[in-house]
Amino acid sequence: MDNQKISLPPPSPTAYDDAFRTMLNDCSALIIPVVNLYFNENYTGNEKITFSKNEHYLAHNDSTEDKRVTDSSFVITRADKTKKRYHIECEEQLNGSILVRIFEYDAQIALDDRTIDGAELTVSFPHSAVMALRYAEKSPDTMKINVVIPGGQTSYTVPIIKVQQYSLNELFEKKLLFFLPFYIFSHEKELPECDSNEAKLEQLKDVYKGIRMRLDDLQQAGEIDGFMKKAIYTMINHVMALIAQKYENVRKGVEPIMGGKIIEYEAKDILNKGIEQGAERNRLKTVLNTLRRYIRRKLPINADVLADIAEDNEMTVEKVRTIAKDNGISLSC
Repeated sequence: MDNQKISLPPPSPTAYDDAFRTMLNDCSALIIPVVNLYFNENYTGNEKITFSKNEHYLAHNDSTEDKRVTDSSFVITRADKTKKRYHIECEEQLNGSILVRIFEYDAQIALDDRTIDGAELTVSFPHSAVMALRYAEKSPDTMKINVVIPGGQTSYTVPIIKVQQYSLNELFEKKLLFFLPFYIFSHEKELPECDSNEAKLEQLKDVYKGIRMRLDDLQQAGEIDGFMKKAIYTMINHVMALIAQKYENVRKGVEPIMGGKIIEYEAKDILNKGIEQGAERNRLKTVLNTLRRYIRRKLPINADVLADIAEDNEMTVEKVRTIAKDNGISLSC
């Protein structure tokens, strides 16, 4: 099954952003080591990660609005209920204009989380970083945003996450598996030679065979599950399809190692079906418990009650009637 090939459309120009968002949403636990490293945190991985909307609208004086889409905005909540919000942007090229967008996004995120107490407004800016896929050798490790306010000035630092600075061994040793789909950027300059030189291509293939073996080992050790491993395989191919779109031999060489061409990868499809089935079971259980509460309290289950139960659980009245009948519950209508 791993080597089955399914035809893909041309590489998406947003493949890098897509891979970043997919990794963040489908393998959210993998962002914890990144946050620990770049924001000096000590999360254990048992914390709750909650994602926020990534679309914001910036108003202009002429009453028009610009839509802005952030790459990520999420809250990490510890067991003691303390929370911190983070915002990370994935950038193909690093330049100064990203600071303007970071501040725009941060300000909007802060407004979304605002609190108002009488005549007092409080906004909390997120901890932000930029994940740079390409950057100059002399690029700084951090950027800084200065904000001049009435009566003073404040500032905050934006770390630059330089994916290419890590060797493959470091990615595994530091548990930075989140970066694996983008590891190919470290070999980008070698791709023309790999495409035309069979020996060089074999070396590149050996690198990805090693990645696969190490991920298999992590799965066997229980550090990642099969779904997470499949997601990483798929996003490696997704990024490869764009960065190596001119190098057919490279794509054909690496792609089968990572499980072939698939977009809606099998593991995700299985997981989604499981989630849907679980949600349905939960709805049925909730409806049944509600009906039983009415019975225990000797309250009539009339048409209005059925309609309310159906609406609350996103199902038809007839479905609620069927659940009642299957469980021997008498209705008043």
